Amino acid sequence: MNLLPDKHLSIGTSLLGVGATILRKLNRPSSVTGLWDRCRQSEETANFGRFIQGLDLLFALGAVEIQNEVLVKIR
Repeated sequence: MNLLPDKHLSIGTSLLGVGATILRKLNRPSSVTGLWDRCRQSEETANFGRFIQGLDLLFALGAVEIQNEVLVKIR
């Protein structure tokens, strides 16, 4: 999966777009399982591998972290 969109890859299917979709769904602290349940209906994150890659990107960017055993969005 490409990190950035290009002329052959839309923003939604790039890794950056997948991360954005995950952040939109993480509107309250959540377990990974709970977040996956909310994300699996989205076309961008419809498979678990893409979901995990997007979540890894968000951790690397410091956009999410685990606090008290749940995922939280860092503002």
